[in-house]
Amino acid sequence: MVIVNVKFTNAIAIAAFLQFLFGASVAFSEGNAARGQRVFGACAACHSLQPDQNMTGPSLAGLWNRKAGSLATFSRYSPALKSANIVWNDKTLDDWVTDPQHLVPGNEMTFAGIKDARQRADLLAFLKEATQPGASVAQGGQMGGMGGMGGMGGMMGGGRVPNLKHLDPENRVQAITYCKDTYTITTANGQMRKFWERNLRLKTDASADGPEKNAPALVGAGMVGDRADVIFADPSEITSFIVNRC
Repeated sequence: MVIVNVKFTNAIAIAAFLQFLFGASVAFSEGNAARGQRVFGACAACHSLQPDQNMTGPSLAGLWNRKAGSLATFSRYSPALKSANIVWNDKTLDDWVTDPQHLVPGNEMTFAGIKDARQRADLLAFLKEATQPGASVAQGGQMGGMGGMGGMGGMMGGGRVPNLKHLDPENRVQAITYCKDTYTITTANGQMRKFWERNLRLKTDASADGPEKNAPALVGAGMVGDRADVIFADPSEITSFIVNRC
């Protein structure tokens, strides 16, 4: 006859479960930076890793131990974030990435959050390396110039704004005409492209990476080539560049 010690068996089972639970938790908390770089692809459209190179959202360089809403070169913080008494660290960033609205109600970040604990841990592991001063971790989609991109395809992909002072002829705008509901863009290589007026956005970029004055850039904005941005150095250039002509 085999006598089973039920209490002892239960204790072993509980111990094994706790080891699995806390072991998994430790693994998640450590994170994997290589996997996290792939997760960061969802953030790279709005956030740069380059110091003070702000996009839709602020630069993430030097993020750890920085007070929320305090990057001096970024002027578009929501009142909610500016007034939040939060310093970014492992805990607050994990809470933010989980659910930004729960951590700071009323903030204007259009991101629902990452619910998977391992993905968050991987992302934070990557960011902890990539946001340090002097970090050399590559940011997805980063590029030096705009050549070799097959015209407009992919020029605005992934996290670092291209330098619009160095344009290939097919990206340098020479003339813009408007007729009824259509913009016709003529570029420096002599090509003419037509865009439905709702598919062409007129923007400005006065930063060091923005275009030269009176040399606006044509930048692809859609996956199938039907949308684009024309980026000017200054708002005053827009009306002088566009000619009403059918």
